[in-house]
Amino acid sequence: MTRTGSAPAVPVPVPATGAAAAGGARTARPWMDPRDLWTEALAGILARPVRSALTTLGTVLGITTLVITIGVASTAGNQIVGRFDALTATSVAVKVPAAPPGENGDGPLVRWSGTDAVRRLAGVESVAALADSAETNSVQVRSNDVNAPGDASGQTLAVVAASDGLPAAVRGTMTAGRFYDTGNIDRRDQVAVLGDQAAKLLGISRVEDAPAVFFQGQSYTVIGILGGIKRERRLSTAVILPPTVAADRLALRDVNLVLVNTAMGAARQVARQAPIALAPGHQDALGVEAPPDLSKARDGVQSDVNGLFLVLGLVSLVVGAIGIANVTLVTVMERVGEIGLRRALGASRRQVAGQFLLESTTIGLLGGIVGAALGITIVVCVAVVKQWTPVLDLGLAFGAPLAGALVGLLAGLYPSLRAARMEPVDALRAPS
Repeated sequence: MTRTGSAPAVPVPVPATGAAAAGGARTARPWMDPRDLWTEALAGILARPVRSALTTLGTVLGITTLVITIGVASTAGNQIVGRFDALTATSVAVKVPAAPPGENGDGPLVRWSGTDAVRRLAGVESVAALADSAETNSVQVRSNDVNAPGDASGQTLAVVAASDGLPAAVRGTMTAGRFYDTGNIDRRDQVAVLGDQAAKLLGISRVEDAPAVFFQGQSYTVIGILGGIKRERRLSTAVILPPTVAADRLALRDVNLVLVNTAMGAARQVARQAPIALAPGHQDALGVEAPPDLSKARDGVQSDVNGLFLVLGLVSLVVGAIGIANVTLVTVMERVGEIGLRRALGASRRQVAGQFLLESTTIGLLGGIVGAALGITIVVCVAVVKQWTPVLDLGLAFGAPLAGALVGLLAGLYPSLRAARMEPVDALRAPS
């Protein structure tokens, strides 16, 4: 079968042969080469390029939105979990309850020296012990610095005892001076370190002149200011004392919290081993706070983000499908005369329906290809701008064009069936 000029290709009846010819009761079914069907469908699309492009745009937007939604959701979910890893996945806290009187006659449940045993565990990067009480959480602290008129010289602050590894354990830095060391602890030096907010409240910004703070009738020389605290932020408004001095002056003897920082991936193992290292034989009495399983956290984050934005992509796809269906239906109504001519020349209902169905499927497929490429490009660009690692699913990249084709196929069903139901006489009589 060939085409001449602009005349539409039509199926040509094939003469009956054999038994059918002898009986005269059968005629061959009209047949159309699939290549001609594809050519006619492509010609119908290119005959109205602007309308076809606008129709394809609906599918492009739908597929692009879908790809961006899933791609950005996966990338953002991975980034969120990455930040979670950096901030909390390496933090372990062991809470030490107060032992009832007489239960531990041989000493406290956890000793200050217990941090040495924890520090030797594989994967531990830093560890520190803390002690405080209800009585020391609100202490009137006074500074001997010269203050401007009207400034208060006394503040209600918390006073805590801590081991010498505290700055690393709370991920803080010394903004002035230094933290006390084992020598200060062993000599029972009356020194103190202030949290950065406590230092501001007391009007202390330098330690070169050895300022002092006073509370409960005792003076303590300030040797440093601790800032940038990321764990136990309450310490930013606290006065921190060596454990020996705190035990002598404030009766802060018993450790009630141990902070541990681990290498990435070692937190859960350290969380199991730290109580045994701190209180052998009494490890069940300690409470451990460890980060949750990261794989579950990652799946939860990505599932929540995907569920939140996936609806937007589906709505866009529905809008694109409605656009394809509407334009295909309008095309059918505009080409009633052509449909009548094809039917009069022997084209079957299936062939007429197949041509319009192929047109709508092709539009959907083109929209899916363009939309997938555009969506992947946008996901990569967003990741580059945000300095993230793009997470792309190859199944999504290859499945998006097929999804576009499926949308076009479904959208073209009704218009195609309507074109196939037209009777040749009624179609030829319809005004052009």
